[in-house]
Amino acid sequence: MPTRSLKTFVLALCAALLLAACAGGEKKDAYVERPVEDLYNIGLNSLAAGEYLRAAKEFDEVDRQHPYSVWATKAKLMAAFASYQAGKYADAINSAERFKQLHPGNKDIAYAYYLAAISYYEQIVDVGRDQGNTQNALKGLEEVVRRFPTSEYARDARLKLDLARDHLAGKEMAIGRYYQNQRHHVAAINRYRSVVDNFQTTTHTAEALHRLVECYLAIGVAEEAKNVAAVLGHNYPGSDWYADSYKLITGQDVRPAEDRPGWLARQLSGIF
Repeated sequence: MPTRSLKTFVLALCAALLLAACAGGEKKDAYVERPVEDLYNIGLNSLAAGEYLRAAKEFDEVDRQHPYSVWATKAKLMAAFASYQAGKYADAINSAERFKQLHPGNKDIAYAYYLAAISYYEQIVDVGRDQGNTQNALKGLEEVVRRFPTSEYARDARLKLDLARDHLAGKEMAIGRYYQNQRHHVAAINRYRSVVDNFQTTTHTAEALHRLVECYLAIGVAEEAKNVAAVLGHNYPGSDWYADSYKLITGQDVRPAEDRPGWLARQLSGIF
């Protein structure tokens, strides 16, 4: 065989062997059936070591390789928890939702609802951005409280509900202030009314009432402004928001001189 042909043959043979080795390696990595106890214990050990992504993968393998075993049910929930710990909230939600659908009567079902809810809660962003996750968190947390009011998760869900509602109210206030600054007073009124009607237990209600007074006066509805100011005075009699509304209605500042905000403070109150 000529030298050039021999080299070509050897190179082709090596390439073929290399491809075969790669193909064999890929096939080996694709699926290796292992005892269910091994998979589950590796998942637990990975959790303990803080290797959350590996733990989630091992728990998923329990469900994939042994779907009818007694281990598979618990593994679904453990995979959700591991994904949550890893910050993979979408994966945690998917695993928790699957557990809820397949095992509605399981003793750990309350935790599945709670885990899905707080996975949305952890994704809440500042009020300047979309609040879809806040809405989902609110819905999920309310469901935890409604379905499992005496569970160990209900108390924390109630606390997080208050924070989620406050966040949504803050978003409404931010939009309302924007409309008001643009002199779109009717649009602003709708946002402030939403806070008063739907989020009245939040920290934003007093300001929302005061902003309504401002907007009603701006469009010439003085009587409605007086009614809202009266509600503000009844519920928040000692607040600066009421003092500001009272001054708008009567022209009188009811606060002691030393407590009256300066020009800069008034400007900041309009921003925050």
